[in-house]
Amino acid sequence: MRQTIVRTLYLIAGIICLILGLIGVILPLLPTTPFILVAAFCFSRSSERLHQYLLNHPLFGHYIRDWEDYGVIPFKAKVIGTTMMLLMVSYPLIFKQFHLGLKAAMTLTILIAMAYVWSRPSEPGKKDQSPGSASS
Repeated sequence: MRQTIVRTLYLIAGIICLILGLIGVILPLLPTTPFILVAAFCFSRSSERLHQYLLNHPLFGHYIRDWEDYGVIPFKAKVIGTTMMLLMVSYPLIFKQFHLGLKAAMTLTILIAMAYVWSRPSEPGKKDQSPGSASS
């Protein structure tokens, strides 16, 4: 019984994330990729059929497989993500008045998110290679 409830909750979360990801294709401020990746994760726990559908999707499948297999975030996605994070956070930080502690927390959160994004490999197979390391 408990397993059925958990699978159902994952399925519902996956459907919601997939819908939000599809809306993000149209709306420029709503990110698509993170929602699709979370949907794939949820479907991997709830519906093998839907998970396979996403893995084999002509537009998203490649990115999902690269993420699941290698933890890859493509360079273009890193640049767009960083740009959007900086744009979205700059306006309130510069032009809005609110507590300095909140501004510091917001800045720290964005810096941590950007550090994580840029720490991921940009291409499959580059997972264990550090910059400047020579291969024999």
